[in-house]
Amino acid sequence: VQLQAFGGGSVQAGGSLRLSCAAPGLTFSRYHVGWFRQAPGKEREFVAAIKGDGRTYFADFVQGRFTISRDNSENTVYLQMNDLKPGDTAVYYCGVRNGLRVGYSYPAVGAYDYWGQGTEVTVSS
Repeated sequence: VQLQAFGGGSVQAGGSLRLSCAAPGLTFSRYHVGWFRQAPGKEREFVAAIKGDGRTYFADFVQGRFTISRDNSENTVYLQMNDLKPGDTAVYYCGVRNGLRVGYSYPAVGAYDYWGQGTEVTVSS
């Protein structure tokens, strides 16, 4: 399984970015998808997730600034990030988990079967 995460870049505080997680060839609708981020010197942390049925989950620090959505026909999940802050600077990764597996704990790094290569987000003040 190859995941492609892209859409990162450099923006000023208050700006927006839309990240994409694409999985060509995967029956995407069967998978849960999570976005995580990792800042230098820190552990990878949960940002948002969307289940195969469309239910969404967010980390507390998102505070309504981000939305996650999926287009199964395009095998792509989007993370729309608005009102970005310098603290959002990190490499963002997407992971997928087969929705048929039981015991899905969306904020856990270990819950995901495959990961993309990451896309870098830099927010300047």
